[in-house]
Amino acid sequence: MEEESRGLVIVHTGNGKGKTTAALGLGLRAFGQGLKVLVVQFIKGGWKYGELAAIEKLAPDFVIRQLGEGFIKGSSEDKMAEHRAAAQSALQAARDAIAAGIWQMIILDEINYAVKFGLLSVEDVLGLIDSKPPLLHLVLTGRDAADEIVASADLVTEMKEIKHPYQQGIKAQKGIEF
Repeated sequence: MEEESRGLVIVHTGNGKGKTTAALGLGLRAFGQGLKVLVVQFIKGGWKYGELAAIEKLAPDFVIRQLGEGFIKGSSEDKMAEHRAAAQSALQAARDAIAAGIWQMIILDEINYAVKFGLLSVEDVLGLIDSKPPLLHLVLTGRDAADEIVASADLVTEMKEIKHPYQQGIKAQKGIEF
């Protein structure tokens, strides 16, 4: 007996590398199956990551929207206000995309960071999950996913860092970190 199709809530969290990469891999798989994929980036912005150039070639059915202000750690209060405003704008973009009903997968990249750093509330994220149509796959990435978000998910994967080249003084590598 074949199970009826259902949109899943998927969370990639943990302190290890690969949360966004895994989500983009899911997006690529979904795209290959004919699904339309949107990535809303809550923190990343301004930098030219390798995935941007690759996915640009898959538009209009696979799109990344960089709506963040970049790195947060060590930000001044003025800069934190900019981060909060950008996160709220990304949240609205995600709401609008969910309501539009044209995407079959929406990846909310680094949304868990946005909650961790107080740019969004857990309730904001749970509201997005609750507004998800039955067939939409919603993927949330970022460290330190809130317990309530984990509880609301269908699939949760925790990336665990065991060893990282940065610990050995090796700089970020083109094609690996960006």
